Amino acid sequence: MGSLPGQLQQCRMAAVVGICCLMLVACGKKSGDQPVASNSQVVAHIGSEVVTTQELDNEFRWANIPVNRQNDPDNIKKVLSDLVLRKYLLQQALNSKLDREPKVLLDVLRSREQVLASAFLTRQAAAAAAGKADVDEYIAKNPLKFSGRKFLTLEQIVFRLGPDSQTVIDANKDAKTLDEVDQQLTSAGLPHGRQMAVLNSGEIPQDILATIEAKKADGVFFVRSGPNGLFFKIKEEQSRPLEGEAAGDVARQLIRADALKAETGLASMTANIEAKYEGEYAKIMVGQGDTTPDGKK
Repeated sequence: MGSLPGQLQQCRMAAVVGICCLMLVACGKKSGDQPVASNSQVVAHIGSEVVTTQELDNEFRWANIPVNRQNDPDNIKKVLSDLVLRKYLLQQALNSKLDREPKVLLDVLRSREQVLASAFLTRQAAAAAAGKADVDEYIAKNPLKFSGRKFLTLEQIVFRLGPDSQTVIDANKDAKTLDEVDQQLTSAGLPHGRQMAVLNSGEIPQDILATIEAKKADGVFFVRSGPNGLFFKIKEEQSRPLEGEAAGDVARQLIRADALKAETGLASMTANIEAKYEGEYAKIMVGQGDTTPDGKK
């Protein structure tokens, strides 16, 4: 392991030198050298930069502003102002030669990789577009998201998880009321908040929903949510079926999300199979009992 810092430094230097060479070629073209858009496409000038209608449309897409609201003066003002600010700051950064700093170059390359990787996965997932039969099958297999969808109104107590949290969690595993939980948390000196919330049955894992259904009448439930712990009790249940065209739209979105997740998983597996790690990194990335793609331990 003694050689790892030296290898890291060499890798960083080689990467930075290579990146700088590539980026300096690209940066040889000043912002003023960009293709000149026709006047009909230009919506603003900011120094040597221009803002085109295509860029503005793309910003509307990023902001999730629907087409029928893109002519709204308030939306145009907000989006165009943000875009002009970004162009202005870009010029200031270039004038300060920030585009030649190794860390900045690495961040730029990282952003490029992320955008292209996301675009590739999205295209792969979209290639298997769901037809009507696929949508109907998905809706039939997921009744809790559609015909059997319910909204659960609940009262909850939220607190930050910490070293002493498990004691309180164990002490309240058979609690019947949130008042009991409230008293336990207060006695333990754990800050917490009590509030109402609504859950959509379509967003709850089926096994958890089954547990809730089994003891919702007199049960207090506990779940972990990121850094927080939540004790909650069901106060009301309403049937809210999702049907017709709205159900079809949601089903298509969920199918696309599942396809994207599957493509990401496949890409991750393929990348790890094809990757060849060097030196100490091979020992770190390949477990002692595993083998590398070439069959070596």
